[in-house]
Amino acid sequence: MSANGSSAPALQRVAVLGPPGSGKSTLARQLGERYGLPVFHLDQLYFGPGWVPVEPDAFRAEVERIAALSAWVIDGNYTATIAPRLATADTVIYLDVPTWLAMARIARRTIASYGHERPEMAAGCPERFEPEFLRFALSWNRTRRARSLAIAEGFARRGIVLRSWRPIRDLSRILDSDP
Repeated sequence: MSANGSSAPALQRVAVLGPPGSGKSTLARQLGERYGLPVFHLDQLYFGPGWVPVEPDAFRAEVERIAALSAWVIDGNYTATIAPRLATADTVIYLDVPTWLAMARIARRTIASYGHERPEMAAGCPERFEPEFLRFALSWNRTRRARSLAIAEGFARRGIVLRSWRPIRDLSRILDSDP
């Protein structure tokens, strides 16, 4: 029985992957609330105030520390630190959304949060318009999608690919039907 009392298989360590704007942070928060799991956003760990990346070894050490915890939901890609997450995760979820939807979501959140810090971002990192980030997001499905899909589809424990606009609903349906 899961933490919320349903018959769905227990989730203890969930890695949420996907393109920018796919809804990783939102899904991670929803999973954390539903299953009583602590949520970690890799963007919060990667950036210091002013959008300055932290030292790579410190970032990796913090991801390894969190991955060793008994329960978590971690959202973010950061492939340089994927190994410790995959080594301990019981579930990997990839949000497979079309580029146009991801870009629309990025535009909406940029407009809605411009100049303010979003909850999943590091302190001192207000939302901003960043052309380099937009280019990265635009190229995601062309340059990174196949590798990320392969990670989720080939994950030995529970790999799930969601292609829905309402991933928590579809994930619940999938988990509720698991034997």
